[in-house]
Amino acid sequence: MSEINEIRAFIKPEMDKFNPFFKKAVKSNVPLLDIIMNYIIRRKGKQMRPMFVFLSAKLVGKVTESTYTAAALIELMHTATLIHDDVVDNSHKRRGFFSINALWRSKIAVLAGDFLLSKGLLLAVQKKEFELLEIVSEAVKEMAEGELLQIEKSRKLDITEETYFEIIYKKTATLIASCTAAGAASAGADKETISKLKQFGKYAGITFQIKDDLFDYQKTNLTGKPAGNDIQEKKMTLPLIYALKNANNSEKRHILKLIVKFSEKQSSVNEILNFVNNKDGLKYTEKVLHEYKNKALKNIEDIPDSIPKKHLSALVEYITVRKK
Repeated sequence: MSEINEIRAFIKPEMDKFNPFFKKAVKSNVPLLDIIMNYIIRRKGKQMRPMFVFLSAKLVGKVTESTYTAAALIELMHTATLIHDDVVDNSHKRRGFFSINALWRSKIAVLAGDFLLSKGLLLAVQKKEFELLEIVSEAVKEMAEGELLQIEKSRKLDITEETYFEIIYKKTATLIASCTAAGAASAGADKETISKLKQFGKYAGITFQIKDDLFDYQKTNLTGKPAGNDIQEKKMTLPLIYALKNANNSEKRHILKLIVKFSEKQSSVNEILNFVNNKDGLKYTEKVLHEYKNKALKNIEDIPDSIPKKHLSALVEYITVRKK
């Protein structure tokens, strides 16, 4: 998409400086750790979180050395949680590549995650960036709470919309909120502005996760069939929650039984997907997606128009329409 390419071009100088900054931050004298860290660096994703940090800093002021520390701190913490998540979920792939636990076993993966967490703490303390450390540590705490809340509720299959939004705020949105808050803080913004940018990031993060949850019910894999991964993992996301809410007791019991005794047969997946579609679960979720996108944009509408504001708004729009 041309919009995302324009955004990347706008912050290219900062990203070009950030990448070696991050590489230095994960450097280790232990050869095995160094190999693992290089593997992680070579397989970095879209780098959406550093983008939010730099755009938020530019929105309210200038990118400073603190901004690079903020972006690195968030990437360190985020990468650590991803490694630990893969161990917990016994996932052998991450973004199409082998996960750390698949290549080096779970024990080494856990220790690599611990190493990244400690590197983040040390970076913040050595740079005396205690405000940034507080912002990001709060996010990591909430991410752990969100994962545990989802595990607890998945066992009972009784997630309400209210609980769903609490889970996705804690699991995903809180980290995006820390990006925009830390970016603003690193540029010297006042408390009110930091709070406003944090709220913007919260709604942008919720938008991001709702879009991800929609993918599971849409044609997203190489076969052109819906993935159904959330169903397989008994994750109750908004399309299914809404569909069940609007089903009669007999339909609800039948669908929940299918999920409990989940079969990877495409016929079982299709029955659940058709149920969700017929009950307008996808249509409703699309509507909510755009509501949260608009909530995010509303939080920065009174900030004077500028190129950073244009690109930050475009990044939220991109999240809403992305294809993967």
